[in-house]
Parts: sequence; C-alpha cells; structure tokens
Amino acid sequence: MDQLVIEGGYPLFGEVTISGAKNAALPICIASILCDGEVQLTKIPRLRDIATTIKLLSLLGCSLRQEENRVWVRADNLVPDAPYDLVRTMRASVLCLGPLLSRLGQARVALPGGCAIGARPVDLHLKALEKMGARFELEGGDITGYCNRLHGARIHFDFPTVGGTENLLMAATLASGETVLENAAKEPEVVDLAHFLIDCGARIEGHGTSVIRIQGVDRLEGCSYEVMSDRIEAGTYMVAAGITGGELSLAACPFAELEPVVAKLREMGMHIQEVGDRVVVKSNGVLECVDVETMPHPGFPTDMQAQLMALMCLAQGSGVITENIFENRFMHVLELVRLGADIKLSGKTAHIRGVKRLNGAPVMASDLRASASLVLAGLAAKGTTTVRRIYHLDRGYETMDVKLARVGAHIRREQQP
Repeated sequence: MDQLVIEGGYPLFGEVTISGAKNAALPICIASILCDGEVQLTKIPRLRDIATTIKLLSLLGCSLRQEENRVWVRADNLVPDAPYDLVRTMRASVLCLGPLLSRLGQARVALPGGCAIGARPVDLHLKALEKMGARFELEGGDITGYCNRLHGARIHFDFPTVGGTENLLMAATLASGETVLENAAKEPEVVDLAHFLIDCGARIEGHGTSVIRIQGVDRLEGCSYEVMSDRIEAGTYMVAAGITGGELSLAACPFAELEPVVAKLREMGMHIQEVGDRVVVKSNGVLECVDVETMPHPGFPTDMQAQLMALMCLAQGSGVITENIFENRFMHVLELVRLGADIKLSGKTAHIRGVKRLNGAPVMASDLRASASLVLAGLAAKGTTTVRRIYHLDRGYETMDVKLARVGAHIRREQQP
C-alpha cells in the first residue's frame, strides 16, 4: 500500500492540466452497454475507479481496448451479472442496473460498496425502476431484476439524487414511451451523460434542469465522445494555489461549472480569472474564513467541502461549514486537528477557527476527498506530513503527486511500511 510524504511550506507555481471528470466518465462508460456498435471515449482519466469500471464492463461481456486516455467499448455479448468482488469496491457500479434492465430485460447486481461517507441506499433506484415495470428480488446480497420491456413513467425524486437520476436517465433511453424525471439532479456530470446519450441517438430534453424528459427509442448507436474536464480536480488545485500562497495556471479548466467554488474562494480573498484558454489562480495576501453550506448543484458541491476546510484552517477569523448532502463526511476533521487545526464539530456543522501554522504529522485518509484535504494541508504544514491509505486518492485524482511535483511541491510516493 502506498503513502505520500510531503515536505510542506513551498508555494506552487506553474501550469496544471485538468483531467477528464471521474464522475462523468464512470456513468458514460457504463452507458456504453446501451449501444449497438462501438463507442469511443476520449479524455478518460487513468484512475482506480475507471480501472474497476473497465473490469466490470469486461465481466458484463463487453470487448474493450484502452490506450492512454482513450477507451473503445463494444457491448456485443452482454450478460446481466455484476459480481460482488467488483461492485463492493465502487458504489457507482450500481449504475449498471438500469442499463442492463433496459437492454437485456434482466440484471443481477451486488449491493454496492465504496467510500464510507454515508448510507446512500439504492432504494430510490429500485422504486423508480419498479414504476417503469421492473420487478426485484433481494437475496444473498444481490439485487436481481426482471422486466419484459421498461415503459415510460413519471418519477419524482424526494431528493435530487445524482446516481438515481443517472440510472433512470440511462434506463429510460430504451424504454417504451415517455419518462419524466422530476426533481432531477442538475450536476454538470449528469448533463455530460445526457449529451453522450443524445450523441448515441437518445431523445432527451431538460437536462441541467429539475425536469428531464426522455422519449424512448428502439436502439442506440455507438459514437465518439470526449468526457468533460473534472471540476472537482480543478477546484482542488485552486485551493492548492491558495493554501501555499502560490500561483497556478489551470489548462482545460471547466470554469463555468465552478461558479459556486470560485465565488467562495474569491470571498476568502483569492484572485481567480480567465486568461485566454487558462484560468489563473493566486493568493498573495491574507485569506479570510467564510461560511459554507453544501447543496445540490448549483450550490456548493459536497465534493469540495473537505478541501475548502483545509484552506480555512489557515485563514483569518472563523467560519462554519454545514454538510447537507452526506451524514458522515467529516472524518477528515480529526486528521486535520492532528496537524494543528482548530475545528469543533456539532452535528452536521464544523466550526473552524484559523490558525497561524499547521505542523506536519502522520495522517490517514478515510475517503477520496478527505485524502485531497490532507494532501493540501500537508503542502502548507511546517515539516513532514505522511498521508496514508492513499488508494482513496488514486480513485479520483489522476497522478496527483506527479502534477503537484511539477509545480514545485516537495512530495513523493513510497511504499507504506
């Protein structure tokens, strides 16, 4: 198992190229099983979760080829079984449930695993698919579903669930009639999935709003498609510039999708502007703490909460972060406290009082974004910070240690004792 060793206190300067979005690439890869013919996907990030998805697609009977950031998929010999050994490592695997039912009329998918940041039950997915004509049995840790052909339905989500919206969006493309998704998730990654499906021949309207309408078609064709850039990775490197007092130029940055993050960073005192085809981010002054609430898009994203908290640890004054999306997403707090942060938890809120200095220490990552927050804190801390269990980080950040080293970070990867 690898760990990262960081010698903190060095400002970052230079250019970082933002990779393709993990949270868009995963459902788009899975959606390829809906298609007749070959799907060619570009800007696919090289991540643990992507490798898991490729293995999953292979076990589902797809033929695949991968070269660098390109993946070719043909779903010619599709089978309906998604086994536990893969699904347990990545919650997004449950997204194959809707497409398998829609394409084959049957699916057997193990109950998912992944980061321990909340229950995230799949009940919403199942109840919605039942409205479209599916029948389910739960036995031995597997969800087994059957249908003749899914039919259109009006589905209202109690909460704008990203995974539920994506699963039903994919399932509805090959269903008979019209499906209407109400209170749907508006995240840019959902929009990117819809754009991919439309390029394959799907009839979708309203993506990016709370009401999505899908007219089912008889078949989807393969296509070539480039995945959007990763807004969370871009936001993380923005914080990296701020927490080290440096200046970074971000290439392939999805600036329009980062509005709530940019607004808070500017409120803290950071300078962020588009310069040509780059976004330049710098902090050459004192930052101030702010109050933040995570919300579904277009609110402040929960996936940036931990990173912003790391930045606030070294800002002036005090601020409050309220986590409204996941009930267990403050596990990084105790690790930041180990570095010298002043944070108090009260239910779903974290009260942060800025300190003058963090000090390096061994810390342990509990989930993907927690990993990023600890790396960011380590970049600014005095002395040596060792971040253990970085397999979480490798699930969602493409060669983060390499990218940081190129812009001046003193960081190395080594085998954990």
